[in-house]
Amino acid sequence: MTKITLTRSAQLPDDLRVARALSAPHLGPRILFFSGGSALTKVSRALKSYTYNSAHLITPFDSGGSSQVLREAFDMPAVGDLRSRLMALADESDLGQPDIYALFSHRLAKDAPSPPLRGEVEALVAGTHPLIKAVSSPVGLLIRDFLREFLVAAPMTFDYRGASIGNLILAGGYLAHGRQLEPVLFLMSKMVDVRGTVRGVVDCNLQLGVELADGRRIHGQRQISGKEAAPIDTPITRLFLCQQGQEIDPASVPLPKRNRKLIRQADLICYPPGSLFSSVVANLLPGGVGRTIARCEVPKVYVPSLGTDPEALGLRLADRVAAILAPLRADAGMDVPATRLMSHVLCDGSEDPAACAEVTERHGIPCQRLPLTTDDPERYDRDRICALLVSMV
Repeated sequence: MTKITLTRSAQLPDDLRVARALSAPHLGPRILFFSGGSALTKVSRALKSYTYNSAHLITPFDSGGSSQVLREAFDMPAVGDLRSRLMALADESDLGQPDIYALFSHRLAKDAPSPPLRGEVEALVAGTHPLIKAVSSPVGLLIRDFLREFLVAAPMTFDYRGASIGNLILAGGYLAHGRQLEPVLFLMSKMVDVRGTVRGVVDCNLQLGVELADGRRIHGQRQISGKEAAPIDTPITRLFLCQQGQEIDPASVPLPKRNRKLIRQADLICYPPGSLFSSVVANLLPGGVGRTIARCEVPKVYVPSLGTDPEALGLRLADRVAAILAPLRADAGMDVPATRLMSHVLCDGSEDPAACAEVTERHGIPCQRLPLTTDDPERYDRDRICALLVSMV
């Protein structure tokens, strides 16, 4: 048997490929995203019209908001970004499961005292709350069982303010399945007819840490992102995984076999817009990610964030590319060509041509400027992004 590698030129967008995807999304391409936060939510919602076969590897290392309350209570990975992506990819039509979608998307009040908020969860478990009464059995019974697991394990001091019911269901399912996320993610995907695959990149309860240009180290995603703390005022030079404040070897956190297979099956790999370190690079840290990507003979595309990213302070476009390549090369080998890990950088036409040229000069990676934004120069046009990715497959 002889193996050959074929290449092709791509027109961006390719109207024929886009029309074919829109006409048969169930046969759409397997586009894999290494993404974490909310920056890809609107694109994911639009993507359902182009393909039901996208895959999303999500960081479980978030330490902010409702996810952090659950992490502190149950010593578990973060589930907020996973739940958010599941909802973005769910079938929201009348043919889907709108009652279950409404339940998973419901949030408790932010300014109410804790006892009545716990009482609302108890009403869900009892089956008397309007949101659970609208869900038919046996799905309703399964959801109630997960929430019961959560309530039994929740400390009396648990802070229910602003809690996502979907997050509480995920936490209960995690506890009910031997502290594993994959089974409950699979079940939730089926409950709301998710048009794609959503997984945690690993099923580990770890934190993120960064090293700054001045030598300082900061631990915790919420400290890094600047969303719930003062923004970092010194450039980040490196991201790492840590446990109990101590850096750990990425090799001790291997990429699960099921996720290696998901990457190998992809028709295109995308490093999408999002907070550079805590949303994108964080997914590339586990052992085996770089090696698996390097072996794939598919386009590997970076679409950088628009506007100001507090995590990319002082970093030019070529520096952001370097930040993504660093953990991949650390895993795959420093002699692996950059183009085996990232084949294209696709920017909006507003990007400085000199910045694009620097990417190619430093890394040998082609960098293209394309019209990708809406009337708001800091927001991508989600259909243009979807059409662009579909055209490259």
